[in-house]
Amino acid sequence: MRRLPLEQLLALVASIAVVGCTGPGAYDPMDPTEDPTEPMPYEPPSEDDFVPTPTTAGDEESTFSHPAGLGPTVTSPREALERMQEQGPPAFASRVHSCRKVRFRTIGRVLASRGVNLDADGELSAGRMYRSSDQSLGAPNYGARIPETTSLTVASASRLFDILVQAAPEIIANLPSREECMIGERGAALFDEDGSCNADGLTCLLGVPATVAHVGLCDDTVARADNLEEGQRLAVATLLAAELTCE
Repeated sequence: MRRLPLEQLLALVASIAVVGCTGPGAYDPMDPTEDPTEPMPYEPPSEDDFVPTPTTAGDEESTFSHPAGLGPTVTSPREALERMQEQGPPAFASRVHSCRKVRFRTIGRVLASRGVNLDADGELSAGRMYRSSDQSLGAPNYGARIPETTSLTVASASRLFDILVQAAPEIIANLPSREECMIGERGAALFDEDGSCNADGLTCLLGVPATVAHVGLCDDTVARADNLEEGQRLAVATLLAAELTCE
């Protein structure tokens, strides 16, 4: 190992000390304007000193566009006024543009009035399906003090359509003989002899005057099916489901 002479070692230490003492901000004894007893002036920190520089890889070009706020949408007074002028006050619009779920017992009365036997015991009969669907259709549970639900769920809407599809053949067969569907001494059939939809029969089915759109939807559903019987069954179930679900 090579040893440095003492003179070279002392010179190296002195040079390091000189560099350290003459760095930025160091006192320069050769500068007559500097006073070693005067403290350095205080400079308050800026906001940038407390804000760390982002180090993540995400930026506006590599992330999704998020909404400005996560709370409810803020509507300006002008927009609220225009909406009320067009749709009416909220208390009125909520009744016009939406409806509650039809009650379980009301569904049963509608089916019975259209010719469905609610006391049928067949395994796949509409009556038995209706009686066993009280919970899925949101019927009240008085023993547990649970009231009837006020809105449809996916499960209850699906179950209702299943019941209507199963009840459609009974409705098609029995509707003309219902007293409320009589026009004079002739009952209003849902379909004519050629298989097309009858407006008088649809009026009795829906409880409101059938429009051209109702008849057109019925005929279109029948035409799209694989066979006439299946098409008529689906048409009756679809129209009645729309009437019972406010669609």
